[in-house]
Amino acid sequence: QVQLVESGGGLVQPGGSLRLSCVASGIIFSRYAMGWYRQAPGKMRESVGEIRYGGSTNYGDSVKGRFTISRDNAENLINLQMNIIKPEDTGVYYCYARRGQEYSFGRGTQVTVSS
Repeated sequence: QVQLVESGGGLVQPGGSLRLSCVASGIIFSRYAMGWYRQAPGKMRESVGEIRYGGSTNYGDSVKGRFTISRDNAENLINLQMNIIKPEDTGVYYCYARRGQEYSFGRGTQVTVSS
């Protein structure tokens, strides 16, 4: 059974930085693309970005140039480095593991951007 556990959320000021992590278990990590979605109150879920096993990445337009996803294949871990954070980055961030079109999600971690 896939288990994804996110950590690192919290309160951050605009312009600041935050790093989220997600540890995966119950999967053969190398067979999965990993990524992040987020959802703000009253808004639709939005793709943040994804990283494949070889390290190739793609990002949502709203975070390009500010957020970076990395993965540690030895530790079954991915990170989301968030820089130049904006108030509109507020939301619950969900880690996912994807194999083909099959997704598994974590429970999410809250990120709140406020001064």
